[in-house]
Amino acid sequence: MIIGHVIGSVWATRKDERLNGLKLLVVKPKYSEGLDSSFVAADLASAGVGDDVLVTKGSSARTAFGKERIPIDSVIVGVIDSIDITDE
Repeated sequence: MIIGHVIGSVWATRKDERLNGLKLLVVKPKYSEGLDSSFVAADLASAGVGDDVLVTKGSSARTAFGKERIPIDSVIVGVIDSIDITDE
């Protein structure tokens, strides 16, 4: 999973019909080496702009919806309440 920060929303009136009803948010990764570009994720956790979130990507994202034929590759599966990181 990826820890990210929601930085925006995406509105698309013309899209694949399998995306109808999904809330799409722009997420910027945090604490992930090599992942510095923001991406779009479908929201299953009622997240909003400003929230820190847990994101799953790839085939795991599609199975979060219970559908394998949905054209998504990232899904917000949780809203983070707090993060504790200990430097070693």
